[in-house]
Amino acid sequence: MLLTRARAAPVLRGFHARRFISTLDSNRYIKVFPNAALDGSHVLAYLDTPTPPRLIIGTTTELPPTPRSFTENCEIYPILNEVLAKWVSQDPSVQSRAQAFVSSAGAGFSHQQRRPRQKSGLGTDKGAGGGGGGRGGHFMHVSDLRKVPDFGRICEPEDMLGSVEVNEQGHIVGEFQPSGTYRIVTNDGILGLGDFLTQKLIERLQQEERKG
Repeated sequence: MLLTRARAAPVLRGFHARRFISTLDSNRYIKVFPNAALDGSHVLAYLDTPTPPRLIIGTTTELPPTPRSFTENCEIYPILNEVLAKWVSQDPSVQSRAQAFVSSAGAGFSHQQRRPRQKSGLGTDKGAGGGGGGRGGHFMHVSDLRKVPDFGRICEPEDMLGSVEVNEQGHIVGEFQPSGTYRIVTNDGILGLGDFLTQKLIERLQQEERKG
């Protein structure tokens, strides 16, 4: 389950839909708009307009955004997790990491003693290195690309989008499990998915945009 976020992006009163002025240097997919609700502030969004407000990423008083300057839009988290749940197993980069994950585990992957999968929640046993029990596989963490962890290391909780189960053949099985610790902006940058997942997220946001 997602952790409760206390802050929400301010309502964009008086904002007129317009094309974006620029994109972030660190992420070419994220558009930057002036925020008419607060002088000197900016709205960050994947869409070509910052409306409806429920679909923006958030607002920031500085560029590039920092944890101090950024106010996230909590409503985007369920959409992000929905996209990850549907598409992460088909992301070529995640598939490659799953193969590398199995290779790095070596013989211990298939012979390590495992506990049976718990039936509910995120209570599956997880060990050092991102492994866990269940159905002959281990859990691999899926991390934000703004700070890719060194090979064999676990990403920081704030960079952890969630986890997927990888079987002994290096195939992703089971459902994506959100971490509940992920933060859109950290000291290392803003939300950074690969091209495949970013395109899927934009398509999903466009579907919501058409609903009004």
